[in-house]
Amino acid sequence: MSFASREIEQGGDAAVAQAIPRPEYPRPQFVRDRWLNLNGVWSFGFGATEATEATEAAAPTAWTLDRDILVPFAPESERSGIGSTAFHPAVRYQRIVEVPAGWADDRLLLHFGAVDFDTTVWVDDIEVGRHRGGFTPFTIDITDAVARAASTPAFTLSVLAEDDHLTVQARGKQSRRPENYEAFYTRTTGIWQTVWLEPVAPAHFGRPVIRPDLPSSSFAVELDVVSPAAGLTARVEISDADGLVVSRELDVTAQVKPVLTLPVPADRLRTWSPEDPHLYAVRFTLLRGETVVDVLDSYAGMRTIAIDGRRVLLNGRPVFQRLVLDQGYWPDTLMTAPSDDALVADIELGMAAGFNGARLHQKVFEERYLFHADRLGYLVWGEFADWGAKVGPGGPQEPTLSFVTEWVEALTRDLSHPSIVGWCPLNETFQPMTDRLTVLDDATRALYAVTKAIDPTRPVIDASGYSHRVPGADIYDSHLYEQDPDVFAQRMGGLADGRPYVNTALDGTEWSVPYAGQPYFCSEFGGIWWSDSDRTGDDSWGYGEAPRTREEWIDRFRRLVDTLLDDPGMFGYCFTQLTDVFQEKNGVLDFRRVPKFDLRLLRDIQSRPAAYELDDVPPLDR
Repeated sequence: MSFASREIEQGGDAAVAQAIPRPEYPRPQFVRDRWLNLNGVWSFGFGATEATEATEAAAPTAWTLDRDILVPFAPESERSGIGSTAFHPAVRYQRIVEVPAGWADDRLLLHFGAVDFDTTVWVDDIEVGRHRGGFTPFTIDITDAVARAASTPAFTLSVLAEDDHLTVQARGKQSRRPENYEAFYTRTTGIWQTVWLEPVAPAHFGRPVIRPDLPSSSFAVELDVVSPAAGLTARVEISDADGLVVSRELDVTAQVKPVLTLPVPADRLRTWSPEDPHLYAVRFTLLRGETVVDVLDSYAGMRTIAIDGRRVLLNGRPVFQRLVLDQGYWPDTLMTAPSDDALVADIELGMAAGFNGARLHQKVFEERYLFHADRLGYLVWGEFADWGAKVGPGGPQEPTLSFVTEWVEALTRDLSHPSIVGWCPLNETFQPMTDRLTVLDDATRALYAVTKAIDPTRPVIDASGYSHRVPGADIYDSHLYEQDPDVFAQRMGGLADGRPYVNTALDGTEWSVPYAGQPYFCSEFGGIWWSDSDRTGDDSWGYGEAPRTREEWIDRFRRLVDTLLDDPGMFGYCFTQLTDVFQEKNGVLDFRRVPKFDLRLLRDIQSRPAAYELDDVPPLDR
């Protein structure tokens, strides 16, 4: 069965399931047939400032909740039915969950796609779990609590989310002011991705990891089995359009993390690339003898990423990365995509404008975005929403241990997506270099090291732009929003001589370790201001001086892009940005995804071969 065409049981009436917002299966790379979508109308209330103390005085089933909310949309969004953009230090949710008939003998896993920020969950009045971090998923086994809490298959599910806008925490582009301003946008509090229930056997699969190895024409599959025991066997099957390609089995107690190598015969080998995003179907089966215990359906792409001097190679060849900055906000739903189609549309609009990928900026995007990037052949840099690592306008940047924990959760969620070609744990950190190591130095090195340890198959940049603190990191980059194309070209012109543009403080104070000859790209540029509704700039924001006409905007875009396409040492760029976001009006689309310019013209400007891709350009040595 094709991974893309499966019918999945919703655990209820099909017509009712269609009325649920965001009804699609939220984890498309590892799919089970049975699940229950818990999106929809929940009871809701804003908590007291001292939220934790308030909840100690009353059990969750005694909460007074005075309104409804449409999950998974945050209460700040219009789509939630509330639309309150004030500061909300605590929010409370509650709903009745009826466990479907036939699930009585199963373990019950409660999944949250993302809840911002500190979350506590109850089944009736039994606390079942906590999670810290606003961008990553978490799962709670609620089986025992459901069994203790009620004699019926229904229970009350309660969620408390606490979100202090003043503390150090990873918050991405969420504004700390009451209002939006410059590049900071409306906050997201509480549940903002799908909530769902899933039945599993006591022994079942966790999240496997699929690593392609093109040089050996094989996939290495690392299994995660919950409650492994003798007598359990894991089978992994890889198929293509012509049927089964390869199958392997092993005893799950062979090692703590069993690893299978599945070779792909030469006559069935087909690589994944932007031109041909071929995906193999993968099925995971857990067996006890001949009895099937658990099944996961997945997919995988065969591709490799490598570094050759100053080149980043995809499947052994230089592919210039024409990336666009994608911040993943929508007017009525904020960080939550209004629909699955909206995720697809953003990728297709980016491709229509000539971009072959995106930096997913200051947000951990939901998994379904990556699924669509995988199948459409869209290159992606996975990034963490690390902004929020300092308190006050002049304070030091001091990421906490929670930054590391949440980044590890993001990495482990997304390891198996072929569209991801690089990792970026930090963005635009800035701090002077001194003779003392700081918290920022420690955090940057820790995030870089843990990324390399978890995923040795992709390049990692220690921090995009600004404070590079890891000598010899895989990638080096800069951000440059210079609007004069001639000045931009002059500043970007030193790469061939080993003197690329490096971000510094305005007074020239150094923020970074020296460039060491590694692959280099301009990972933010452009940001060209254009607002049809406001030519004076009073109600919008952008970089530098706005062009006077659309023709001037296009000419500036062409000249900036040409500078980077013509540099044989540049392996890519990232243009800011795909869409306007609230007051920040420098997208090629407006906030409602209406093109502001002729996308065919932008595609033509970007589609000519880059110097980096030309056969007659020799490899660049370190």
